[in-house]
Amino acid sequence: MSGDGAPEISTDGTGLKVTIVAGRWHEVITDGLLAGARRVLAASGAEVTEVRVPGSFELPVVSKAALDNGADAVVALGVIIRGGTPHFEYVSDAATSGLTQVTVLTGKPVGFGVLTLDDEQQGLDRAGLEGSKEDKGAEAAEAALATAALIRDLRG
Repeated sequence: MSGDGAPEISTDGTGLKVTIVAGRWHEVITDGLLAGARRVLAASGAEVTEVRVPGSFELPVVSKAALDNGADAVVALGVIIRGGTPHFEYVSDAATSGLTQVTVLTGKPVGFGVLTLDDEQQGLDRAGLEGSKEDKGAEAAEAALATAALIRDLRG
């Protein structure tokens, strides 16, 4: 699995405002991602807001709005499953490139929890559900928190 070699990250999020922005597609997988992100953020002491968007394509614009309006970090969660048309590539690229632009434009972190999958089983394996091999929602929250704390420390 791609999670091999992942670092152990634990961050005190006290004083940080974090917004979870999650797509609505593939509810079972997304709910697993949300549970992992919520668990990490609750344990950190961060102030958490959660918003839902129609799909992964909308993650960048809403993430930027959250960061522009006071969030210190965003955890972006989405699920894109390959189908029989090029739609998968377009949406995957738009979400990934868009979220990268958001981090550069705002100078604030976005924890990347967008799963780009060949099939539903890959998502179930990564969603942090009972029997899952990985918890990508928790990993995205850990990355967003750790980076926001680092930026806070660098700014003094």
